[in-house]
Amino acid sequence: MASGGAGGRVNGPEWVRDAVWWHVYPLGFVGAERSRETDRPVAHRLDHLGAWLDHALELGASGLALGPVFDSETHGYDTVDHLRIDPRLGDDADFDRLLAACRERGLRLLLDGVFNHVGRGHPAFRAVLEQGPSAPTASWFRLRWPDGPWAPGTEPGYDDFEGHAALVALDHSAPEVEDLVVEAMTHWLDRGADGWRLDAAYAVPTTFWSRVADRVRARHPRAYLMGEVIHGDYAQVVTEGHLDSVTQYELWKAVWSSLNDGNFYELDAALTRHGQFLDRFTPYTFLGNHDVTRIASRLDDERHLAHALVVLLTTGGTPAVYAGDEHAFRGVKEDRAGGDDAVRPPFPATPAELSALGLPTYRLHQELIGLRRRHRWLHTARTRTLHLDNRQLAYEVAGDGERLVVVLNLDDSGADVPVRGTGATLAGAAQVSGDRVRLAAHGWAVLAG
Repeated sequence: MASGGAGGRVNGPEWVRDAVWWHVYPLGFVGAERSRETDRPVAHRLDHLGAWLDHALELGASGLALGPVFDSETHGYDTVDHLRIDPRLGDDADFDRLLAACRERGLRLLLDGVFNHVGRGHPAFRAVLEQGPSAPTASWFRLRWPDGPWAPGTEPGYDDFEGHAALVALDHSAPEVEDLVVEAMTHWLDRGADGWRLDAAYAVPTTFWSRVADRVRARHPRAYLMGEVIHGDYAQVVTEGHLDSVTQYELWKAVWSSLNDGNFYELDAALTRHGQFLDRFTPYTFLGNHDVTRIASRLDDERHLAHALVVLLTTGGTPAVYAGDEHAFRGVKEDRAGGDDAVRPPFPATPAELSALGLPTYRLHQELIGLRRRHRWLHTARTRTLHLDNRQLAYEVAGDGERLVVVLNLDDSGADVPVRGTGATLAGAAQVSGDRVRLAAHGWAVLAG
């Protein structure tokens, strides 16, 4: 199991303490075709991503969280070969070159593994369709065959992922499935990757993850294993699954919702919950990813993008910035076919081609990521509310004997917020007079403790 401290806290590998991820959805980033055609030659597109690594480094990131890069039929989450790079992205040599470029810059690499389900074109499922119940891979899936003898062309019913028939759910009680996942994870860790995001981890039994994690760590004890969990008992999934972390969707929702509603009581409650998670493990925190509306589009008032970013980068957790958010990209996710396209756009050949309109947001990211990296104790820091109102919030964040104070104002007018024991303004703008901090309209500040 991942390393733990007093009370069984999961700490994960030591290097994660300094991790700030730049998260990329590669198929969209490089402008790949919507679906793979078997007769099309390999397109060597990963170098496009390599041209952006200096951008990530200058942003302040320490790692590249890479979305699915393995052979799939359409969007990357319908895998057909876990050991092959998607030919729309490149081949093994392209992957090795990207990994080497990351290493040259000191960037870690996190891969995205889809192990709850496979695409219908996966050889194991094709064998079932071609050979019926006697197929050697029939035990890999949760199948329901019609009554009577099987005849060629007869297709079974099967469990899928959340109603998507193209995503065939694996049977995680099958030893062969466990072996498949362990082989895939160790193969790419052997090649040099540093860890895995486990897609749809919430849909997989924690007993399966615990067996897989133990086997993988026997080979790679410093690998970081993080599960995608949207709802449920985060700490239980981490503990029972022997994982290092899970995605912190509760905090993500509370940040933009509280800012839009002018209701810091919601954020205060979420930060209290967040502290309880931090007692058990360090959550993976974010404001955006490939599955949700971009934060710049989600917020009703663009002036509050700074407030959201301040919360992300001054609270405990392992933070990630979704590529484009650092330039205030817009994009709304819609529940329809192709509804993810707006949040998964192609990127230009180099960062120099981006609009200058996003530079203020980029510089704000640099400033706040720099502040976080100068205070590395923030990774496991706890927050405590100092002042709470609907539209003003002050909290201290403390750890390793150090302290910062964050003050936020959502009002159209300036606000005097009662806060004791603050020092110099480290980011943002504030006037400190005794035990009061003066913020401008829609202002914010991070102060020394």
